Amino acid sequence: MTNPYTPALSISSSIVGHQNFPPGALYVVASPIGNLADITIRALHVLQKMDFIACEDTRHTQSLLHSYGLEFNRQQLLSVHQHNEAQGAVLALEHLAKGARVAYLSDAGTPGVSDPGAKLVSLVRAAGHLVIPIPGVSSITALLSVSGAQDHHNTGFVFVGFLSSKAQERSAQVQAMSQDARVQILLEAPHRILATARALEALGEREITVGRELTKQFEQIKTLKACDLLAWLEADAQHQRGEFALTLHAMEKNTNEEALDTRVLELLMKELPLKTAVDLSAEITSQPRKALYAKALSLKA
Repeated sequence: MTNPYTPALSISSSIVGHQNFPPGALYVVASPIGNLADITIRALHVLQKMDFIACEDTRHTQSLLHSYGLEFNRQQLLSVHQHNEAQGAVLALEHLAKGARVAYLSDAGTPGVSDPGAKLVSLVRAAGHLVIPIPGVSSITALLSVSGAQDHHNTGFVFVGFLSSKAQERSAQVQAMSQDARVQILLEAPHRILATARALEALGEREITVGRELTKQFEQIKTLKACDLLAWLEADAQHQRGEFALTLHAMEKNTNEEALDTRVLELLMKELPLKTAVDLSAEITSQPRKALYAKALSLKA
């Protein structure tokens, strides 16, 4: 059976053109996060030129390369993962010193972004070798592009990554997130998503866009309130499967925030849960509920 990627491999050099790919350099290559077709033509071209492939999981990477019709033997695959990155970098440096071209691939996405790679790059740079990016797919930008999350404050977005596995630290992180008006991006694994959703309930009605199994067959993208995320996950076991990326939308800009009368809110917060105090304060004072909620979070901090 003909490999469907053979045409892409054969034409990659003519598409890439006359760009130089020097020896003795480390090539940081982004790999697909799910759909194999998301590999770039340039990445296929570069991988054909490599003498060695450093990777997070040698078996996974060998299977990935085989899918594209690229064959590397075991001696050409170097294991460099989060538990041995410094030691694994030594072997990569030995090959680079001899003028070899070495690529680094994490299991999915762009190395060094919530994946191993940053320490390897730092050591390679310190040794005086070139590090060349071969960009590609990223769950962060993929979800951000379809979330519709607007930055009302013109301050960009924040990549938070994975929250702590410890409940107290995770709660503190979410509290800090509640004070940040910017768009914020999280990543999460299926076995931790429920715990993360419980922590994110503290963000109340602030919107979150959930990306589950991005680029894969059962990809699902849903925008809902942070306080509704846990219920959505628990409503269907399928919602809890796969890898997750989450975009916390920017806090809505309130031009009249300084004019808010918070006397009623502050009195109610002394006796009632935050959400109830906000609801009653909005009803009594006819002030915007979202603005009152944001103020209540800042008062609670």
